[in-house]
Amino acid sequence: MEYLDIYDENQKHIGKELRDIVHRDGLWHKTIHCWLYDKEGNIYFQIRKDEGTFYTTASGHVSAGETLQEAFGREIKEEIGLDIDCEESKQIDMVVWRMDRQKSDGSMFIDRAFASIFVYKFDGDYKDFNFQEAEVKGVVKVNAKDVLELFKLNKKEISSEIFSFDGKDNVLRKRNVELSDFLITDGETQLTKYGKVLEEIILLTNK
Repeated sequence: MEYLDIYDENQKHIGKELRDIVHRDGLWHKTIHCWLYDKEGNIYFQIRKDEGTFYTTASGHVSAGETLQEAFGREIKEEIGLDIDCEESKQIDMVVWRMDRQKSDGSMFIDRAFASIFVYKFDGDYKDFNFQEAEVKGVVKVNAKDVLELFKLNKKEISSEIFSFDGKDNVLRKRNVELSDFLITDGETQLTKYGKVLEEIILLTNK
């Protein structure tokens, strides 16, 4: 059973509750969006197994009693398989998230989250990745400036390096990617969803 800390609308901690109940009743909780980048100004998007689209490097709920940085390190380990020094991660933003959707059984999934966005400089190699096969197809590495130009509609496609698991080893291949490759939900654009983190990585690396 997974418990989450719960909050009021002003982020005041008011207790903890089971994850299923949190989403059944629309209780405020915290989530973490994790991003890896490198010194060359590249950013790493996760390739989701269900949609095949690109999303955060890793993401998930912050468990009860867990700090944001601890959640960052855990999610990166669980989804990407990297052991990192989570104390070196840096928070760059916090987004208030609201979403309601009907599940296949007719019940409602009510999401009310304070989503913290963290970045971490990755100095390793793609062979270091150990993907959570149930959720993750692989990781795509793209230059942050190029992605920003794509999202601003100044480019139709950009080059990328894709790291994925072929059942035996991590393999590297190259292909061009388009705007539609990046995951968004209703009411969002790629620029509004990912623009802030791209701009921050460009500033951090000056690349």
